[in-house]
Amino acid sequence: FLFAPAVEVKIEVVIPEKERSKEEMSPNGKASPLVYKVNGTARHYHLEEHPIASNPYHNPKDVVEASVCHVKDLENGQMREVDLGCGKALLIKESGEFHAVGHKCPHYGAPLVKGVLSKGRVRCPWHGACFNIGTGDIEDFPGLDSLPRFQVKIEKEKVYIRASKQALQTQRRTKMMAKCISLSNYNLSSTNVLIIGAGAAGLVCAETLRQEGFSDRIVMCTMDRHLPYDRPKLSKSMDSHPEQIALRPKEFFRTYDIEVLTEMQVAAVDVKNKTAVFKDGFKMEYNKLLIATGNTPKALSCKGKEVENVFNIRTPEDANRVVKLATSKNVVIVGASFLGMEVAAYLAERAHSVSLVELEEVPFKKFFGERVGRAVMKMFESNRVKFYMQTEVSELREQEGKLKEVVLKSGKVLRADVCVVGVGAVPATGFLKQSGITIDSKGFIVVNKMMQTNIPGVFAAGDAVTFPLALRNNKKVNVPHWQMAHMHGRIAALNMLAHGMEISTVPYLWTAMFGKSIRYVGHGEGFDDVVIQGDLDELKFVAFYTKSDEVVAVASMNYDPIVSKVAEVLAAGRTIRKRDVE
Repeated sequence: FLFAPAVEVKIEVVIPEKERSKEEMSPNGKASPLVYKVNGTARHYHLEEHPIASNPYHNPKDVVEASVCHVKDLENGQMREVDLGCGKALLIKESGEFHAVGHKCPHYGAPLVKGVLSKGRVRCPWHGACFNIGTGDIEDFPGLDSLPRFQVKIEKEKVYIRASKQALQTQRRTKMMAKCISLSNYNLSSTNVLIIGAGAAGLVCAETLRQEGFSDRIVMCTMDRHLPYDRPKLSKSMDSHPEQIALRPKEFFRTYDIEVLTEMQVAAVDVKNKTAVFKDGFKMEYNKLLIATGNTPKALSCKGKEVENVFNIRTPEDANRVVKLATSKNVVIVGASFLGMEVAAYLAERAHSVSLVELEEVPFKKFFGERVGRAVMKMFESNRVKFYMQTEVSELREQEGKLKEVVLKSGKVLRADVCVVGVGAVPATGFLKQSGITIDSKGFIVVNKMMQTNIPGVFAAGDAVTFPLALRNNKKVNVPHWQMAHMHGRIAALNMLAHGMEISTVPYLWTAMFGKSIRYVGHGEGFDDVVIQGDLDELKFVAFYTKSDEVVAVASMNYDPIVSKVAEVLAAGRTIRKRDVE
C-alpha cells in the first residue's frame, strides 16, 4: 500500500488553540520580538495578548499579490508549487480549504511539494521535518525555523496569494520569542535554567523556552569553542568552517538573551544544592537543569595510539585538519560506522588512497542488514575505497612522531599519513557518577517520556539518554540522532514550564555518501528479517526491517518520499505488517 500513489495517508494532527493564534508575521518575514509581561508571581509568564492585524504587511512595497490557479485546479490532498513572480509558494488544498506556505524546507532547502501531506501537515521528503499547513509552524525536526505563511483569497473562482516579498525570498520564519526581562539584576553565579551542552537538544530547549514566553535567565555551557553548529556536517562536508555551519548567528543569542559559555566543562552536579561545579572551580546555581552532553568518541586501545595525525572527528577543526592532511595522501579509517563511512566517501576523491578497517564482514550490518550493507560496500569499492574486513588494528607505527603505518591483526601493513577513528562512542556522563541522577549500566541517563530524570527539576536529552519509545511499546532506547535530539530539547523545555508534554516522535535519520542518501525511519534494533523492494544493484530500493510480523523500520535510496510516507503512518500509531510489504 505504500507504493500506491493514489493511497492518501490520513493522520489527525490537533493543534492547541493557543498555538494556533500565537504567531503573526511581521513585514520582514521574521517574527517581531514582542515585549512579554510577567504575570504576577515569579516564574509565571504569558504571551502578551496581541490582536491579529487585518493587514500584517505594513510596507505595501514589500507585498506581492498574484492569481496562481483556478479553484478546480487542485483536488483535496494535493500540493502545488506556484510562482508569484518574485518567489515561489507552496499551495495546498485540504478538506476544501486552501493554504499557502514557504515551498522549501528551512533545514536544507528540500522542495516540500515532493514531500508528504497528511491531515494538516506537510513532511519534508529528505529529512522528515514537519510543518503545520495552517500556521507554517515546525512540528517535527530537524531544523529550527518554521515556514512563512501567506494569505490566500478566492475571488471569481480564482485563487490569489498575498505575500511579503522578503518572506518569499528567505523561505523561513523564526518563531516569536521572549527576551530576558532584567539581565542587569542577575547574580552572575545563578541562573533560572542551566543547559549543559550546546548541541541540537540544548539549543532547541533554549529556543522553545523563549518561544513559550519564558523571560528569565537561560545559560548554556559547552566544552566546544563554538556556538551551536550543525554537527552532522562534520563528516559529510568536512571542509566546512564553523561560521558556515553555525545553527544561529551570534546576534541571535544576543537578541534573545541566551547566554552561551564556551570552553566550559562541568565537573560535577550537586542536586541537593542545585549547583553545577565547573572544572575551573566556578559554581553556578540553577532552578531547572538540562543535561545534553552527548557522546564521547571511543579511542583505539592498541600500541602506538598516541602517535600524531590520528583523529576522532569531534570539532570543525578536527574535520578541517583531516582534509588538509589527507589531500593526495594515504588515509586509513578504522570503523565502518556512519562517521567512518561518510569520512571515507568524502575523502575518496581527495586522498591518494582510502582504506577502511572493520571488525564485521560488511559495513552497517547491524543497522541496515547484510544485503543493504553489501550494496553500499560495492558503491564504495567502485569509488576506490579498499576494505579490510573482519580484522582490527594491532599497532600504529610512526616515523619522527608522525603516523607512518597501520598494522592489522591479520598481519597486513597499510601505509598511512592520517588515521580517522570511528569505532563508536560512549555517553559523556562520567561527571554525574556521584550525583544521584540515575544512570544505567552503559552510562546513559534514564529519563521518562517528559525527559525528566529521577531528580525533580533535572531533565536530560539527546545522545546521552535512554527514553521510552512509543513506537516500540515504550521500550527504553537510546536514539543518538540529530532529529531526535531536537525533539528531546523541545519536550524538556515544555515540561520545565509544566506543560505535561510526552514524547511520541518517530525516529528519522539519514546518511549521505558520494552524493547519494540513505533515509531511515523507525527503530530497527533486533530486526529478524529484511524485505527488499526495488533494485539493490542500481541503488534504487526500499528495505523493510521486520520483527516477527511487524515492520519496525524502513530504509530507502533513490525512492523518495517513501520514508517520509512511512514516518506519517507510524506517527499516526498505525502498524505496518510484513504481509503488507512482501
